[in-house]
Amino acid sequence: MRWTRAVVPASALLIMIAGCGAGPSDRPHVAVEHPPVPGDSITSAQVPPPPTAEVPKRDLPWRDCTRETFDRSGMGPGPAGLVLECADFSTPIDSAGSVLGNFRAGAVRARLPQTPPDATPVVLTSGVDRSSGATLAGLASGPANALLTAHPVVAVDRRGIGTSQAIDCLPADIRAGLQDNAQFSPGGDPVTGMSDLSRNGTIACRDFLQPYDGTFDAAHAADDIEQLRREWDVGHIAVLGTGSGALVGMEYARKYGDRLARLVLDSPAPVGVDTITRTETAVQGAEAALSAFAQQCVGISCSLGPDPRAAVTALVQKAADGRLGDISANAVRTAVTGFLGSPRADRTGRVGEFADALSAAGRGDPGALKAIIDQQEAATTSDGQFVNGCTDMPQSPPAPQITDLTGIWAQKYPAFGRATALSMLACSAWPVTEAPPALEKLALPVLVLTGIGDPVTGTAQASVTGALGAAGARSSTMTWQGWGHPVSAHSGCAQTALVDYLKDGRLPGDGTACPA
Repeated sequence: MRWTRAVVPASALLIMIAGCGAGPSDRPHVAVEHPPVPGDSITSAQVPPPPTAEVPKRDLPWRDCTRETFDRSGMGPGPAGLVLECADFSTPIDSAGSVLGNFRAGAVRARLPQTPPDATPVVLTSGVDRSSGATLAGLASGPANALLTAHPVVAVDRRGIGTSQAIDCLPADIRAGLQDNAQFSPGGDPVTGMSDLSRNGTIACRDFLQPYDGTFDAAHAADDIEQLRREWDVGHIAVLGTGSGALVGMEYARKYGDRLARLVLDSPAPVGVDTITRTETAVQGAEAALSAFAQQCVGISCSLGPDPRAAVTALVQKAADGRLGDISANAVRTAVTGFLGSPRADRTGRVGEFADALSAAGRGDPGALKAIIDQQEAATTSDGQFVNGCTDMPQSPPAPQITDLTGIWAQKYPAFGRATALSMLACSAWPVTEAPPALEKLALPVLVLTGIGDPVTGTAQASVTGALGAAGARSSTMTWQGWGHPVSAHSGCAQTALVDYLKDGRLPGDGTACPA
């Protein structure tokens, strides 16, 4: 069932009405591709082991969806032997009972031929960054498959995203205007244009979703994962939250911490910060990832020339000046950051192909770039992502402050700063929901993965580990020296540490580094 704006009345949409060196050093440990030395673990004999996850006693009605998942994600055929299966389950619209009815949640499971049939599953959520199913398809498509060799992974899509019941609430012109940062809106003032689009889009979607419009936050996403645990009839589960999905993982820990066996927060979005801080952290990561991409591009003598970073920046500016026809500056940003942040594990092997698309657009042949823009917009800017993302967003800055930031960030972050600042206005009209309570207590070791060039969330683990520490949880941060998102999709080293942690709750040494 799909929420469709023009076809089905809102009252009928969601519901089935219910009842490494010796001595002191500031340098990080360096991880290798074999298990960490037990002495390097911060887990001590005096700390009782955490509970273990369990094999489902009841399972979902899975069906093979390998081909359609890869086609939907635009990734082409998957690797030989990989099996992706899809299933739906019914979850309460509101577990507290303030709104009656049920919602159809979608899940995707990945297995390899060597995945033990009796292995415990890992629940994956990537929040609103991409559908969790697409993130899983990217993770599963790479040569680093230690995780899938040991465990099946089950991705749960957030409400209105991916295989979950879709949302179709934005009129086409508003959706396109938000994707373009109002560059082509009448009047020529993108700040005013984005404010108007946000207001009209908010009215359209909230009117369409009433009375369910308040049930799309991270807390309700955590409820959906809890419903999956109940469907499985198990006492404890392991959760892997990537990007903004880490917010869902934290919410699950807050609400259902006694049901957690393991919690991995991979490339987490910051917690407890304002919108500007959160957004600037992300744009810093995007600029760092672009620099790393440019270095690799030079290494293979790509078509962007001797300074690929400058070439990309110039292309964004060319679009901003209207010299790429109907391709906006924000559309170029979406294409570039979408490629840089793709979970596809073969992304680094496609650097030359992506560079060719960018350089062709710069020469006046935008066909390949337009195809990439369409693909990335479909993956990252759906109506469901608008609703969920705005619901999770803290208070947006006022328009005059955005006007100032567009100039400041254009100087600080020349490739993506101006467009990223304007994009904060997309949710400016959405009502700010009350921030969830802080995580109070968590008696569980937590593994945190982060990368030095993350174009989706930036380097935000400090706020996350601070929140975990305040709740009494032990945590260990492992830093990947590469670029991309999330870490577990790209680093075999991090996957090895993740599998060890899933096995017995053992954490690597805090500050361990994984090579690029």
